[in-house]
Amino acid sequence: MTISIGNDHAGPEYKQAIIQHLENKGYTITNYGTDTTDSADYPDFVHPVAKDVNNGTVDFGILICGTANGVAMTANKYQNVRAGICWMGEITELTRQHNDANIICIPARYTSIPQAIKMVDIFLNTEFEGGRHKRRIDKIPLSC
Repeated sequence: MTISIGNDHAGPEYKQAIIQHLENKGYTITNYGTDTTDSADYPDFVHPVAKDVNNGTVDFGILICGTANGVAMTANKYQNVRAGICWMGEITELTRQHNDANIICIPARYTSIPQAIKMVDIFLNTEFEGGRHKRRIDKIPLSC
């Protein structure tokens, strides 16, 4: 499985822990995030991840910032992206099952690194349920 990951200054420790965890499981990771806590503009790291997901060059994306709102707003501008903010396991599972999210957005200031890793595992191992949910997500993209 291939994954793109990006983060701003709120998430370099989270990103490194997640990358190490996923590489240990055999995943291929493309890292677009910053490695420092120096102030950085999150869209600079979101766009490459969202482009990879939008174009189907990776299976999933992971984005990390302080609240996850900015990264989610930016990623969801892309036609084929469904980026969901996740802060607990149940939300993460439902984001995949019901919304077929293809990018998980993690709020570093409101979760711990162990929580983030657990949510990533849930995200990557949860299948989309389809059915009535498919009908709904088909209505998300703009057709204009």
